[in-house]
Amino acid sequence: MTAPVTAPGAAPGAAPRALRFPAGSVRLSPHSPFARARAQMLHLARVYPVDRLLAVFRANAGLDTRGAQPPGAWEGFGHPAEEAWGPHDYPGREAAQTANLLRGHYAGHFLSMLAIAAATEDDPLLRAKVDEMVTGLADVQATLAATGRYSHPGFLSASGEWQFSRLEDFAPYGEIWAPYYTCHKIMAGLLDAFELTGNAQALEVVTRMGHWVSGRLEKLDDERRQRMWSLYIAGEFGGMNETLTRLSVVADEPRFLAAARCFDQHDLLDAGAGGRDILDGMHANQHLPQLVGYVHAFERTGERRYLDAAIGIFDQVVPGRMYAHGGTGESELWGPARTVAGDIGRRNAETCATYNLVKLAELLFAHTLEPRFVDYAERARLNHILGSRRDVLSDESPDVTYMFPVHAGALPEYDNVGTCCGGTGLENHVGHHDGIFFHGAGDHAELWVARYTPAELHWAERGLHVEIDQAHPFADRVTLRVRVDGAEPVRLRLHLRIPAWVAGPARVVVDDAALTPVTGGFATVESDWRDGDTVELTLPAALRAEPTIDDPALRSLAFGPHVLVARDGGTTVIERPWDGHRMPAGVIRADVDDVATALAGARVVAVAGLRFEPVWTGSDERYHLYSRAVDPTIGFAGVDTGVPTRRRDDGTSLLDDLWAEPAPRDDADLLDRIVAVCRLAVADALVNGSEARAIVTAGVGALASSPAVDAAADRARSFIAETAAVPDAAMPPTLEIAVSPAPAASGWFTQPPTIEVRVSTDARAEVRVDGGAWRAAHGSLVLDREGVVRIEARATDREGRTSTAARELSIDTSPPRSTARVKDLGAAVEITLEAADDVSGVESIRWEGEGTFWATFQEAFVRALTDREQVIEFAAVDRAGNEEPRNRLTLPPAPKPDTIAIALTAASRAARSENDS
Repeated sequence: MTAPVTAPGAAPGAAPRALRFPAGSVRLSPHSPFARARAQMLHLARVYPVDRLLAVFRANAGLDTRGAQPPGAWEGFGHPAEEAWGPHDYPGREAAQTANLLRGHYAGHFLSMLAIAAATEDDPLLRAKVDEMVTGLADVQATLAATGRYSHPGFLSASGEWQFSRLEDFAPYGEIWAPYYTCHKIMAGLLDAFELTGNAQALEVVTRMGHWVSGRLEKLDDERRQRMWSLYIAGEFGGMNETLTRLSVVADEPRFLAAARCFDQHDLLDAGAGGRDILDGMHANQHLPQLVGYVHAFERTGERRYLDAAIGIFDQVVPGRMYAHGGTGESELWGPARTVAGDIGRRNAETCATYNLVKLAELLFAHTLEPRFVDYAERARLNHILGSRRDVLSDESPDVTYMFPVHAGALPEYDNVGTCCGGTGLENHVGHHDGIFFHGAGDHAELWVARYTPAELHWAERGLHVEIDQAHPFADRVTLRVRVDGAEPVRLRLHLRIPAWVAGPARVVVDDAALTPVTGGFATVESDWRDGDTVELTLPAALRAEPTIDDPALRSLAFGPHVLVARDGGTTVIERPWDGHRMPAGVIRADVDDVATALAGARVVAVAGLRFEPVWTGSDERYHLYSRAVDPTIGFAGVDTGVPTRRRDDGTSLLDDLWAEPAPRDDADLLDRIVAVCRLAVADALVNGSEARAIVTAGVGALASSPAVDAAADRARSFIAETAAVPDAAMPPTLEIAVSPAPAASGWFTQPPTIEVRVSTDARAEVRVDGGAWRAAHGSLVLDREGVVRIEARATDREGRTSTAARELSIDTSPPRSTARVKDLGAAVEITLEAADDVSGVESIRWEGEGTFWATFQEAFVRALTDREQVIEFAAVDRAGNEEPRNRLTLPPAPKPDTIAIALTAASRAARSENDS
């Protein structure tokens, strides 16, 4: 390998071993699945007015807002009584009414998006918008400086400087809202504008901001800074350390590197570098961006602890805290180590967190060349990030997810104008070309191909074009075509990633010479490349079920790199006989023979009677990322033998024995394993002789279809013959837990269900609920419990043989309860609707007032007071489908806003609007 050359600003030995290509070098093909989201976000970039993004900045500086309204949500003008307070003239929490304290962050993200898009597309319109936005921010900075109100003329914000002073005195989230987080987004947008489009004014503005930040932090001792950064959300600083480190290079200013190191969080650095897991309960996206900064700090300083900490924390998240689509966290917080199924709530997988994990993973690959990092990046980019963009065209909204939850029957939280994930989402979808190719340094630099999606690389320094082509996203053949600018061939070492998901032998063919590379690494081809040369890769994919790390029965489905979700209207966990559909090498048999063709056609494949599709389609439908393996009868390879799945006292069954590690590698191995486990199951009274022969016969019929299985098939037939004369032993009774009535469409029982234990023979039946005492099961039993209730039954015959069965029922018979909070804004009120449901959880709150329809609640909303009373009606519905009676909120006429009365009374049925369902 050619020795890497130290990159500008990097310490000797700390430069990346693989580098990203400059913006504009890589372009996605229209055939790439990423092209849809990219085109939709480029449309927003081109049509959204810059004046709206600058409005909050101009209002804060007292400049003309040009009639523009801010984007909305978190990105609003704030309270009318709020002033552009300086660092020390904030009048205090009781005297000041503040709102939208994160304002300005969204504009920073938008500027980054414009810069990325302008450089990638080489679009004069987008470059002009970058210039317009930078000029507007420079005007605001100069206007604020002229007031003399702020601590340094470099201050630039859409609100006052007081939040930074209050943070230094440890003000909590609620009084302030992550001021350095907002500062980072503005600085990052300006730095991107300079680095990607060459806007020199952006460098001037961000350099002045860098001096302002440095001046604030230099005055503080380390103990104070550590306490600041540990504050929940208030101390969140995004990637300030990353941006200041980058700025120290381009501005050639060592002071900025010192300021970047002021953001070092010692406990996280020490734990990550030392392999100690301290993440449980920590805010995921408060800390992930700083890990990206630590890698940049390593490049600048050469201090290995920065890189070790970033790797150490990444390894604690992936895979131990990673959901199948690449997301992490519940309600923005990390849960316990090696816990995925046990940390599924109702608001999993903040998209911001995945945005930063992808950035981190690709940086770590650049330094280590370890495939596991790009394995993660591929999973997260394709599934969570691409799936986070709704399949619509919008002039107003990024239409991206905040949470991309993973609970049963989830809905993606699309839209997100003005939120943190709305901001990172702007950048995500104009950057899908990134991370496909990496290159080395020097005259003989190497090339790494890390992801396979239709795209083209123009490598000007080497005089090469490399095109990736694929017939459709699910095809197992990938073609790389090489074009050479000059007449002479180009000597190049090419590293081709062979993904860990490859199912079966991979092949790489160059000039009729074939390689069979190892899965999970890189295949290296060195050649004198001529114009028109091709590389043909065969990367076979298969449908597979991936168990969660802490609950092997809870599984997700994937085909190659594509994570699939079941489309089903229920909101309880789907149960399917996944072991009955299992094949050797972890393959799952679908309801069709050719999964790739089905997905390529309608983007849908049927598996076990469910409709599955890629999670990345941008659909609004309810989905199930996980389902539970429940096999009441013995099956394999899609064949149901009809033999009951009986269990030993320790809970294990014949199926557990069949798929015990090391699992069968091929059909012959599986057939031999079937015979072996049937012998054991007969001895353990899990099956009788006839049942064992039925299982083995089914195995021969399903698997004996090739000469490679002939010997195993002969051994299976010998087992059938040698046991044919053995009389069947009596088996334990078969029992079933029957439930009525059927659950609601959500999968929840919205009225108390009745259970009945049914036994196949004369046996004593018993039942218990939620691990309580066993009691005789006579007749039916009405369950008057709420929540997920576990029912266990057992039956014992006269000879003492025992069988067991279990079911989980999701029961919620009561509607949620909602309340309203009203905040006086003078001529208007801000209304916040809240609801609680301790069982299935709140699905939505809907409200209706004069001039509105029965609409689903999203955020706090403002209603202007009029000359007469107004009535707002609202009600909540839970995930089970229960809806509360309508409540009424009465607003007084405008002259007396201080007499607002909240009347929480049930509305009459006659008051329902025609829109209500």
